[in-house]
Amino acid sequence: MHFLFPLLAVLIWSANTVVSKAAAGVVDPAAISLYRWLVAALALTPLFAVPLWRARRELLPQLPRFAVLSLLGMVAYQCLAYYAAHRTSATNMGVICALVPLLGLLLNGLVFRARLSSWVVAGVALSLAGVLYLLGAGHPARLLGSGINLGDGLMLLGAACYALYGILYQRWSPPFGQWLNLYVQALLAVALLTPLAISAETLAVPARGVPLVLFAGLGSSVLASYFWMRGLQQLGSERTAVFMNLLPLCTALIAAVTLGERIHAYHWLGGGLILLGVGLSQRRPAARLQPA
Repeated sequence: MHFLFPLLAVLIWSANTVVSKAAAGVVDPAAISLYRWLVAALALTPLFAVPLWRARRELLPQLPRFAVLSLLGMVAYQCLAYYAAHRTSATNMGVICALVPLLGLLLNGLVFRARLSSWVVAGVALSLAGVLYLLGAGHPARLLGSGINLGDGLMLLGAACYALYGILYQRWSPPFGQWLNLYVQALLAVALLTPLAISAETLAVPARGVPLVLFAGLGSSVLASYFWMRGLQQLGSERTAVFMNLLPLCTALIAAVTLGERIHAYHWLGGGLILLGVGLSQRRPAARLQPA
């Protein structure tokens, strides 16, 4: 039943991708980035402030690692998504998020010297073709002249940050239990995002923006993050990241129903190539029979 944790996380994040798009023009991206983690921290404080204080001596040596995790997964990825929502569609954002598993494999190979199989190389090539087709809106050659849409580029960078977050979370395996680990990261995210929030044009949240902030803070930041970390712990980063394959489909369907976004042929073809490439990259070589 461990698969339920990343599955629930992806379903919530699919809805939150649409919420991010809906929040564009309603709440300043720097403001909602801060408020979502402030809401999360406030919700967790009554339950975990005392346990965190008791574990303070054990926490101090782990603080630099927690800061890196918070910066990658809670700050960089989420902030980039909010800024990307001003320049691209929720459907594109969801499709680009499907690259997280593949980026995780690449980063494992490039940064941590993990061996890349021929299946991974084939998957990279196929997914890259899908990305170029998607970002070129069905005409990849256009990218040579106009370049990548800024919003799509921000989402690609955010996806890479989250892929690295998954790798490091599994490697470092923070020792305090999932809820307390999440609480520490949420507190650090508030501290890291406060300077950025100062740059916001306005920190005010209109009435129609309140449900968006609450969903991002409680649903996406608390529940989905907890489910995902449980998946990373139980299944490992590679197997958990595969569930991101569902995010484009769920996001596109929700965006079509709630935002009226149109799903074009290039979304299906580009997204299909990306997912096929991700599937190939996850394939394991057949085990060799050992002589008796």
